[in-house]
Amino acid sequence: MLLAVDIGNTNVTLGVFEDKKLCATWRIATRINQMADEYASLMFNLMHYHGIDISDIKEVAMCCVVPPLLGTFEQVFQKYFQISPLVVGPGIRTGVRIHADNPREVGTDRIVNTAAAHHLYSGSIIIADLGTATTFDIVSKEGDYLGGSIAPGLVTSAEALFERAAALPRVELVRPKQAIGTNTITAMQSGIVFGYVGLVEGMVARIEQELGEKTTVVATGGYAELIASETPVIDTVNPDLTLIGLRLIYLMNKD
Repeated sequence: MLLAVDIGNTNVTLGVFEDKKLCATWRIATRINQMADEYASLMFNLMHYHGIDISDIKEVAMCCVVPPLLGTFEQVFQKYFQISPLVVGPGIRTGVRIHADNPREVGTDRIVNTAAAHHLYSGSIIIADLGTATTFDIVSKEGDYLGGSIAPGLVTSAEALFERAAALPRVELVRPKQAIGTNTITAMQSGIVFGYVGLVEGMVARIEQELGEKTTVVATGGYAELIASETPVIDTVNPDLTLIGLRLIYLMNKD
């Protein structure tokens, strides 16, 4: 079995593959100060609950955008799984040519997503990752990473609003019944949720105009389902895109 690990700013997403099948997935909170022993204990409990024996985990692939946690997770796998994980980074084959001014600046999760999207879908692709940040990554029909854009994530923006506007409460980020809010809570939900729908629609339109062609728009990340349900510009939602990409890259580097 292969364990794929995506260490993000808000969540650590884990997935266990048996051959091509994704058997189980989990999301745990990203905590920079959490010890390797604590992460290992949590992972053991999750696997036990799903009937997965840790001795069956023979391979680990991971990507990380939280540098302080890279060593922590390497320690988890070396100490408790007796595995040296494959870490996506410089020197690792990804099958992706990066067209960026400084390829090392491109987050490894974005490269992993690019590899997965090109494998799963045809033609030019826009990957909308709706997580801590809202990112748009553009993949050519040849599978090249062409560049992208980065905006604050839905929750990140909402938190900034709560913190900077003393009179506004924290609200549940769900779809309101209508765009015209009739109280503070529904007005905030409208602005945040429908505002991000407008962001996605506007960015997709601009990117496709610059490319001069229609694309397949793939949404992933924690709020992909919420936003995708409100707009026809998103063609498909794939919450496991990064995990799938990690498996593909592991196979490229296996020999």
